Amino acid sequence: MNYSYRYRCLSKRLTQLFAHFPCVIVTGARQVGKSTLLTHLFPEATHILLDPVQDIQNLRRDPDLFLKNCQFPVIFDEIQYAPELVPALKRKIDKNKQPGQFLLTGSQQWGVLNTISESLAGRAIIVTLDGFSLTETANININQPWLAQWLSDPDQWLAQPLQRLALPCPLYETLWRGTLPEAVFLPKELIADFHASYQRTYIERDIRLLANVGDLAQFGRFVRLVAALTAQEVNYSQLGRDIGISPQTAKRWLTTLLQTFEWFEIPAFSNNLVKRISEKPKGYFMDTGQVCYSQMISSPEAISAHPLWGALFENAVVSELRKQANLITTPPQFHHWRLHSGAEVDLILERDGKFYPIEIKAKSKITTADARNINTFRNLYPHLNIQKGLIIAPSDTRYAVTENDWVIPWDCF
Repeated sequence: MNYSYRYRCLSKRLTQLFAHFPCVIVTGARQVGKSTLLTHLFPEATHILLDPVQDIQNLRRDPDLFLKNCQFPVIFDEIQYAPELVPALKRKIDKNKQPGQFLLTGSQQWGVLNTISESLAGRAIIVTLDGFSLTETANININQPWLAQWLSDPDQWLAQPLQRLALPCPLYETLWRGTLPEAVFLPKELIADFHASYQRTYIERDIRLLANVGDLAQFGRFVRLVAALTAQEVNYSQLGRDIGISPQTAKRWLTTLLQTFEWFEIPAFSNNLVKRISEKPKGYFMDTGQVCYSQMISSPEAISAHPLWGALFENAVVSELRKQANLITTPPQFHHWRLHSGAEVDLILERDGKFYPIEIKAKSKITTADARNINTFRNLYPHLNIQKGLIIAPSDTRYAVTENDWVIPWDCF
């Protein structure tokens, strides 16, 4: 097994930010590689892993004294376990705003991290690290993701030769493994053990310590149910009913998944000129490997005939597009669009007053009929500046399927 370091696309931005701000905070789900990235980029930094129980060097008892004796720069890993450190950090930075002092990591978005973002406004920058993108999985370094090129000039990008990634695994296995760094390197026969350990540690350690969840076993069932509903509109009543909890509890638990980066949502496209649209957000699991484990999908080959195949593919593509968007200085806003009659477009990206419709189809042969929902969207909003549409699919080539819509492979770059 080769655990060689993989270049992370966020590296350049992180080093630039740390050169201009006294504090940079890297957030993201557990085991996405936050500590590995920071220790690789800043090998001279003192690395302190904060423990939920042990008070390391009396840090909690006297954080000001601790910071006074620190060697800078310093990495504080898992800052959510030391809330006492936050006021001391603010005092320290207020006295000395020199850039390049503190690097923090965190695996949740409430409590300590909220306090930091409020108290260190203007002094700290928060960035999010996800699991491996497709280019990181393929271990190549690119200057600009294809999404950025598409948003800047679709015609110019379409005029360039198509480039596809040489991924280490075929599509089904890529989805089955997921994008958590360790799962990319592990032998195939250990993948299920990895995901089982990840889920057990997340529920029994992180949730027990960080969230107000009374019944951890019930919460585990909830996680598996949510995994089965990935790439669907969020319905709290359905979520609660299926495992015997109230809609309010379902909403609170889903918020917990959201705030620990295990789940994300795409809001509905909102335009009051059309009253027939759904206003529910669409939800996605952070990692397709976790979805496969939660649904007891035993092998990559089992995905092809599984009812979740389409949802898994959509989940993977939407996750990849969000990772690419995070690298863009001014990222687009993500929406999904659906009429109550059933017509829907998986993604509507909005940037600079322009709208970019994207459909995701889990089939290799795309026809004109697959662009009909994009055309419906165009016809309903003639006043909007709607750009060329994309249909992302497991196809081998890029081609125009209508005058305004193109099919592109899921693994292009």
